[in-house]
Amino acid sequence: MLKTLVTILVLTVASRSTMAQVVVGSKNFTEGVVVGDLAMLVLESAGIEATHRSALGGTRVLFEALQSGQIDAYGDYTGTISQELVPGTPPDEHALRAALAPLGLGITSSLGFNDTYAIAVRRDLAEARGIETISDLRSHPDLQFGFGNEFIGRSDGWPGLRDAYGLPQEDVRGLEHDLAVAALRDGSIDATDVYTTEAKIDPRRMVLLEDDREFFPPYQSVIVHRLDLSERVPGAIEALSRLEGRFDEAEMQAMNASVEIDGRPEVEVAAEGLSVVMGGEVVASAATLFDRLTTTTLEHLRLVLVAMVLGVAVGVPLGVAAFRLPRIGHWILGGTGVLQTIPSLALLVFMIPILGIGAAPAIAALFLYSLLPIVRNTELGLRGISPELQESAAVLGFGGWARFRRIELPLAMPSILAGIRTSTVMIIGFAVLGALIGAGGYGQPILNGVRLLDEGLIMEGAIPAAVMAIAAQGLLGIVERHAVSRGLRIRRS
Repeated sequence: MLKTLVTILVLTVASRSTMAQVVVGSKNFTEGVVVGDLAMLVLESAGIEATHRSALGGTRVLFEALQSGQIDAYGDYTGTISQELVPGTPPDEHALRAALAPLGLGITSSLGFNDTYAIAVRRDLAEARGIETISDLRSHPDLQFGFGNEFIGRSDGWPGLRDAYGLPQEDVRGLEHDLAVAALRDGSIDATDVYTTEAKIDPRRMVLLEDDREFFPPYQSVIVHRLDLSERVPGAIEALSRLEGRFDEAEMQAMNASVEIDGRPEVEVAAEGLSVVMGGEVVASAATLFDRLTTTTLEHLRLVLVAMVLGVAVGVPLGVAAFRLPRIGHWILGGTGVLQTIPSLALLVFMIPILGIGAAPAIAALFLYSLLPIVRNTELGLRGISPELQESAAVLGFGGWARFRRIELPLAMPSILAGIRTSTVMIIGFAVLGALIGAGGYGQPILNGVRLLDEGLIMEGAIPAAVMAIAAQGLLGIVERHAVSRGLRIRRS
C-alpha cells in the first residue's frame, strides 16, 4: 500500500527525469562520475538519448539499481565485481561475463586502465619508521588508520587486508573517502586507502606501500550494463564498447586532477577527454548555477511535499485514533516513536530493496519520519479539550462526527498545525540525505562539495535548504491564521 501511494504521488507531482532511452548511473566519487559522463557522451555521439544520474552511492546501491532496471549501465571494476558482486569469480572478463549473464547483466572490455587499491602512509612517518610494504605495518600497532566507509566494510577492503597480513591495528575509523585522504595529508591519521589513479595522491606527503602479498586483485575499469539493453536500444552496447581500451592510468589520473584540483566540471573534462581519444569534437557544458538551483529546488520540494501529504493524510487519523481508542493509543504513539529512533541513513537503506533508488525510497523514509510530531500533536490537541466543552456539545445534540468537525477539530487545530510545522521543518533537513540514493535535492551539491572539498558547493545546498525551512515556517504560519479562528489565536497567544 505504501509503495503504491508513494509511486502515484511521485508520478503526479513530478515528471520523470529518466525518460531518456538509456540511463547511466555512477558511484559517488570523482572517477566514477567522470566515467559515467564518458558513457553518457559516447551514447549521445552515437545518436542515442542518454542521461546520467551521478553520484548515486556505493557499489551495492548501483548494482541494485542496475538489476531492478532503474539504470541501464554504470562504471565499475573487475576486482570489485569479483569480490563483492559475484564472490569467488576470478577477476577476468570472461569469467565475470559468465557469472553475470544469469543475472541479465554483462560488461564491456576494460576501458584501458587499472585503478587498484593502495595503502598510503604519511611520508614523514614512513621514512622515520622504515615502512615500505603493507607487511611492515604489523610492527606498528599504534598507527591510526582512517579508511573510506566502503573500503572498511568490503571483503576486498580492510577486513580482508587485516586477515591477509595479520595487521594488529585497532584504532580504525570510517570516513568519507575524500575526507580520509585530506586527513592523511594534514596528519590527522597515519594511513588510508587510495585509488592508484587518484588525483590527490601527493608524493611529497604520502607514500604508497608495496602490496607485497598481492592482496588486491586487478581493478580494470569496465562498464556494467543490462543485457536487454541491446534489444531495447539497438546500438547502445556497441556505443559503450567504443570506450574500450581508450584511457590509460595517466590519462585517467589527469582527468581526475582536472576535476579535483582545477575545479572543472566532470562533464566538461569527460567531453574533452573523449574528443582526444575519439578524434572528433565532443561538446558538453556544465549547468549554470541558476539551472542547478532550479533543478535541486524542484527535486527537494518534491521530496518534502509528497512526504508531508502522506504524513498528514496518515498522521492525523492515527492521532485521532490514539485519542479515541486509548487502549491502542499508546501502541500508536510508541510505534511512531520507534520509527523516529531509527537512524535516517539506515532507514533509507532499508527502503532500497522495497522501492529501489531515487525519489520513492527517500519519500517513504521521510514520510515515516514525519509521523511522530503529527500523531503526537493531534492526540495532545484533542486530549487538551476540556470535559466541560465536550459535555456542552453533547447537551446541544451534536453527534460524533458533527462534534468532531465543528468543535474538537477546530479546538485541536493549533496543536495539529504545530505538529505539521515541526514535521515539515525537520523533513526539509532530513531530505538532503536522499541524494545518497539518487533522490537529488539540496543534498546533491552538498555531497559533491564534500567529495571535492568545495565549500561553495556545500553552501549551494545548505543555504537554500535553510531558506526553504524558514519559508515553510512562514507559509504554515499564514495557513494557521486562516485555519484557526481569531478567538483561538488570541487565547493561544
